This record gives sequence, C-alpha cells and structure tokens, in this order.
Amino acid sequence: MNTGTDDRKELGTFLKARRAELDPFQVGLPDTVTPRKVAGLRREEVAKLASISTDYYTRVEQGRMQASVPVLQALARALRLNDDQRAYLFDLAGRPPDEPPAPSRRAVAPHTRRLLAQLTESPALVLSDTMDVLAWNRLAATLLIDFGQVPAEDRNYVWLLFNDPALRALYDDWHAGARACVAYLRMHTARHPDDPRLRDLLARMDPHADFQRWWQAREVAVQGTGNKVFHHPVAGTLVLDWDTLTSSTAPDQHIVVWTAQPGSPSEQGLRRLAANAAAQGSDECPCPPARLS
Repeated sequence: MNTGTDDRKELGTFLKARRAELDPFQVGLPDTVTPRKVAGLRREEVAKLASISTDYYTRVEQGRMQASVPVLQALARALRLNDDQRAYLFDLAGRPPDEPPAPSRRAVAPHTRRLLAQLTESPALVLSDTMDVLAWNRLAATLLIDFGQVPAEDRNYVWLLFNDPALRALYDDWHAGARACVAYLRMHTARHPDDPRLRDLLARMDPHADFQRWWQAREVAVQGTGNKVFHHPVAGTLVLDWDTLTSSTAPDQHIVVWTAQPGSPSEQGLRRLAANAAAQGSDECPCPPARLS
C-alpha cells in the first residue's frame, strides 16, 4: 500500500513526465538558444507558467512539499492536463479539487450516434445532466416528437414536457413523469449549481406553477430504470420499460432506451412505429450535433 511519501514521489514523477511532453512554443514561451539537457519544459518554465517560484515547484516535484489546491490548479493549467490527468494529479496530492466539474459537454461521440441509429426497434435518446436532448434515433422521434423540428434552445426534455402539448398528451400519467424529471433536475444542482444552462432553464420555467411547486419541494432522485405508459395516436397504448445507460467516457451524457416485453401488444406497436419510421427515410440517426451554451 502506498504511503503519503510514495504518492508525493509519484506526483513528482508524473509532473516530470508531463512537462517532458511540452515545448516552449506549445505553451507560448519563447524558445532559447541554450541547448536543453532534456526534452520538454524546464522547472523554471513550469513555475513561470503557474505563477509560483521555481523553488516552490522544485520542492513539489521532488516530493519535499505538499502542494496547495490553488497551486495544483495552476500546474494543471500550465501543463495542459486533460480531465483524467488532472484528476490523477489531485488524487496523488491527496487534495479534492475545489473547482466544480465543467458543465455537461454537448457534443455526442460518433460511436454513440451510430449506436442510436442501429437501435431500429427501440426508441433511444441522449440526455445531458440538465436533460437537454443531445441526440436521438428515428424511432424516438416517431414515438415522442420530432426533436429536429424543435429550436436548439428549446430542445430540453423538461421544457418540452411542460410546453409541448403533443409530448404531454402521450403520457398516461403526466404528473408523475414530470415530477420525476423535476426531481432529477434538482439533483443536478448539487453537482453543477452554477451551470449557465441550468440557470437559463430555471428562469424559463418560472411561469409554470406545477414546476415551481415541485422544485420548491426539493425532492431529489436519480432513477436509472422504470416503466412508462404512452398513448400514441398510431401505435395505441404502449407499456414500455426504460433504462438509462451512462458512458464511462462521457459521464454527463445518459442514453435512455425504451423497450417492450417480448410478444406483448406494446412490442407490436413499436414494430409498427419502426416500420413507419423506416418508410419515411433511412435508419441513419437524424440528429444534428447540439450546440448549447
């Protein structure tokens, strides 16, 4: 088992490896004519970029001093660390980062979009932590609403559930579904209280009395699976199970998939919807990348 000293030594080795990968030009420093004994940035250059003294940085790298959280943040920026490298740096230092995680990333990976497109008999979409609809497959658009026709700023499941009559009418128990969404959204505020997308959504939801009452009740929930009953104008009544899958590479994006019991009328209804969706176009995922701030 590692000791604190072992971690500080590993932290120093990690810092050396990261500064060896950079050159002055990459980080905006003028290169000098003095030959470099080793590749990468010198200690004094890292210290300059992090706005700390060379002696301070040297002692951190040599494992003789435990860096403070602000210094670790400065070093992470100076060394251009990605999210995983930054997390590793703080773990080695025994310091939890005090900067909140970045708000939800909106770009959905191509392989995730491909997965959605290949789910031809199961409606599926990708939601952010704030329940923005980031991507969807053709059957989700057929079952719910055509998200491609919704302006990007309105493409949020909570917003649509309260404001789109067609989506609202699909729900057998709209109050239970909407209240569960509000509870999920309230859970998000603990992780990203300053997310500008969340603030904007809350401001826009101000006129809705039901939303305000449930929001003030401060109910919280993160439910990964459940059951929904929809009344669809084409497929009839659909009793569907839903599951939420979270990608390890994009933990702030959640794939929601609806399925029906094999052999049930609901499965037949989904197949009818799938046939209608296929007749309207290819099975390629129609959703464009979402660009929300």
